[in-house]
Amino acid sequence: MSTDAKLRVAAVGDLHVRAEGVYRGLFASASKRADVLALCGDLTHLGSKSEAEALAADLASCSIPVVGVLGNHDYQSGEAEEVRKVLSAAKVALLDTERFEYQGVGFAGAKGFCGGFNRFMLTSFGEDAIKQFVNEAVKEALQLENSLRELTTERTVVVLHYAPIPGTLQGEPPEIMPFLGSSRFGEVIDTYDVTAVFHGHAHHGTAEGHTNKGIPVYNCCYELMQRLHPQQPYTLIEV
Repeated sequence: MSTDAKLRVAAVGDLHVRAEGVYRGLFASASKRADVLALCGDLTHLGSKSEAEALAADLASCSIPVVGVLGNHDYQSGEAEEVRKVLSAAKVALLDTERFEYQGVGFAGAKGFCGGFNRFMLTSFGEDAIKQFVNEAVKEALQLENSLRELTTERTVVVLHYAPIPGTLQGEPPEIMPFLGSSRFGEVIDTYDVTAVFHGHAHHGTAEGHTNKGIPVYNCCYELMQRLHPQQPYTLIEV
């Protein structure tokens, strides 16, 4: 494939793996239809090493490159570094620590964080706890920005867990939307003219939306994908 040819990307998040064997068919299917598989966080249910090992075993059925990010569930048990090591050994390129380039397309990513959207974003003011909360989002956004800055490809794909826009959260209770993502990431994405964005986390959200600049954003939560097209429970696009 030339670097100018379209690259097919399959993306899914929120697998919440507990035991081996559940997703072998999904990974095999994605391998036949796509050139790259993107995993959008919450790869394990409680963030344990054993759950990561179960996911790694299922990924043996995947014959295409795999990129991904961790989600909040992957931090639950305090074993995130062990989860990371298991997945790295399974040849998953974890985008919060490395960039990935394949056939003319660059991939960058971060877990992301919450904090709200547009003029309603939480700001770093008041109690130290609020400042620390906002600083976590700022840190994640800077990490994504640094990765995008270092990519040299004309086409770029961003993989997140948390949502960068409110549009793909429609269907979620409005009270929890500020905890499902932040516009800080949408701003970075628009600055670097990203080609496409994948995220998860919003189980009851909407499959597609756009940043303020019009860049397509896809909510690839497995539960949502199952409801929309159960025979192919992942997003599949060309970039």
